[in-house]
Amino acid sequence: MSLQHKGRKKRKKVRYTKMSFKLSMRQKKSLMNYCHARKTTPTRLIKKMIKPYLENYSREVPEELYVTENQLDLFEEDGIAE
Repeated sequence: MSLQHKGRKKRKKVRYTKMSFKLSMRQKKSLMNYCHARKTTPTRLIKKMIKPYLENYSREVPEELYVTENQLDLFEEDGIAE
């Protein structure tokens, strides 16, 4: 064992989670055309676009980002909850 490696700690193994969602054929074609034009892959594009959500809220979501009671009225008929 050399002196360089003596003080290093072993790196923690990164655990990944698989996620999936469905796209219509039109959405897939649009995504593939965009990726081809930008010379990237769909996975890289999606990860880049959601990066702020993946990194900024791992511990806590700021209070102002929570849905308020008034916003839920959009889906109620005549503003009256059943």
